[in-house]
Amino acid sequence: MPSVLSTSSIAVSERAEFWRNAVVTTFVPLVVDLHEEEPSTATISSRQLGTLQVSQVTAGPQTVVRSRRMIARGSAEYLTLTMQHRGTARLEQDGHTALVRPGEFSLRDSRRPYTKELTEAFGFTAFQLPRAALDVADNDLQTLTATVLSDGSPSAALIATYLRGLARSAGDLAPVLGSGLAATTCDLLAVLIQERTGQSAPEAPETARAMLARIKDYLIRHLSDPDLSPEAIAAAHHISVRYLHKLFEHEETTISRWIQRRRLDMCRRELERTPVVSSVSAVAHRWGFVSPAHFSRVFRTAYGMSPREWQAAARAQGVIRRTLQVEAAA
Repeated sequence: MPSVLSTSSIAVSERAEFWRNAVVTTFVPLVVDLHEEEPSTATISSRQLGTLQVSQVTAGPQTVVRSRRMIARGSAEYLTLTMQHRGTARLEQDGHTALVRPGEFSLRDSRRPYTKELTEAFGFTAFQLPRAALDVADNDLQTLTATVLSDGSPSAALIATYLRGLARSAGDLAPVLGSGLAATTCDLLAVLIQERTGQSAPEAPETARAMLARIKDYLIRHLSDPDLSPEAIAAAHHISVRYLHKLFEHEETTISRWIQRRRLDMCRRELERTPVVSSVSAVAHRWGFVSPAHFSRVFRTAYGMSPREWQAAARAQGVIRRTLQVEAAA
């Protein structure tokens, strides 16, 4: 379920303070200066997908500032990709200034000061992820902060399409898919940085890394399909099966093993949930395993115990945890 923070039921005289707290709670410590004497209704609706937080924001005119003093106090380090839907944002960071209009997106880094000014009612979707998740050099990353990232280049078009789709479907996605979707976002952002810094051929329609990111995203969304074969995957992306296998050589695995590992991970996460709401065979079937016997065999090989033993251990841990919580509250 998404987390929703809204000023709709808050008295007008109390909206400014409520909204400032909502912004800081959702993102990072910021100075929030509202431009309206009587703040209009504002809403933040957020959903966590693994390490990726997807937030829909609508509000009236305001300016937010991330100062050196706030950074010095210490907080988690995040990158935020923002796709503008309504209104124009003026973003400043790292010596860059960008006017981000509807349909365009931009990037900011919480580790360095920035200012974002919105002089009219606005709406945007923010994708926030830990800086540590993106394996690129800081000086390369700074080529993108506070610049307009629109569909003008192959990689920008690819990531824009992906983010729009993710924003539309975030509310319908299973939470266990989050880690894979967050990894895809990082992969695509890294491709865009490579393009901007001249590390990939600008004339190429898309790099191999971008294609691999698209395929992984496709796989994550179709793990439940037992007919997910290399032939079907290659056809869906208009590439040859040979090229598909070549892409996964860089991952030091095969595509079949990658799919199996991800399916096992999804099953493991479901089996850890307490209270237990699904049988082992139902969990296996939900994530594309046709044969329960085969699933039990590969699960034991991967994790050192059977799925039922794993489920029972998770249940026992849940009972212990709840018992401790009750005793602590007594």
